[in-house]
Amino acid sequence: MFFNGYGYHGTSFEQTYRCYPASFIDKPQIENGDKIIMPPSALDRLASLHIDYPMLFELRNAAAERVSHCGVLEFIAEEGMIYMPYWMMENLLLQEGDIVRVKNATLPKGTYVKLQPHTKDFLDISNPKAILETTLRNFSCLTTGDSIMVAYNNKKYYIDIIETKPSNAITIIETDCEVDFAPPLDYKEPEKPVASAPSSKSLAEGQEAPAETEPKLNPFTGAGRRLDGKPLKYQPPPVSSSGSKDKRPDVANGGGQRSAGSSSQNSNRQSQGKLVFGSNVNRTKETQKEAAKPTKQDQPQKKEEPKFQPFSGKKYSLKG
Repeated sequence: MFFNGYGYHGTSFEQTYRCYPASFIDKPQIENGDKIIMPPSALDRLASLHIDYPMLFELRNAAAERVSHCGVLEFIAEEGMIYMPYWMMENLLLQEGDIVRVKNATLPKGTYVKLQPHTKDFLDISNPKAILETTLRNFSCLTTGDSIMVAYNNKKYYIDIIETKPSNAITIIETDCEVDFAPPLDYKEPEKPVASAPSSKSLAEGQEAPAETEPKLNPFTGAGRRLDGKPLKYQPPPVSSSGSKDKRPDVANGGGQRSAGSSSQNSNRQSQGKLVFGSNVNRTKETQKEAAKPTKQDQPQKKEEPKFQPFSGKKYSLKG
């Protein structure tokens, strides 16, 4: 199959070899690059050809239809065998002793490469671009679809090559190449926080809700009652000390006219959409007539006014 006159044909180098990982030879440094070790007979044939330097090769696994590219480090392997990095064998889906076809190739100089780490641990390195630049000095070419291995601090990081320009395979020897990073494969975007509406507890503690949400809030859910404590059938009531529940019926039952003493003050407050003690919205015409004529029953109520004066025009808290 080979070495009968070296088994080479034409003006290009193309030969099949059995491949083995770097652990089969005392050359562990080849794991940190993309260079292979070939037999001396390959050097004799390459020297007789007019090939471009540096020497670049296309590796093809015909059984799995996988293609990659590499350089050469030395020509000291046994005849019929080549040694290559184990990560390169994984890219080509090769096992120990499998057949791989090696062919010389000419690749354009790269101008752009996009990389994608397998894990976000690679981004935790203090300066990942500097580490990558140092590692790529041991590489001669890059192929789209390959996964290269970067060793740093006794740990191995695998990086996918997802895009190269100007072609799918480029050489990175003595060239200025722009490097871009894609998000790692295990990266997850942080969930956006959802703005929660103010709870009823915060409203009870006195926190003010946003101005645009005030019309939607219904904090007064009690039954309608008059501020003076009397039934709704126009009877003079006693003063009630429940502040938060006494303001709701003034708005809900507001069909009457305001009293003359607080009409101007209450109209200004109600026009602003606020609930204020001292509102006489629920009073009817009959109530106004009764209020205009002081009776004996009103005397004891006036004595109680220092405790709570609803018609003094002062503001009171919703807590009462």
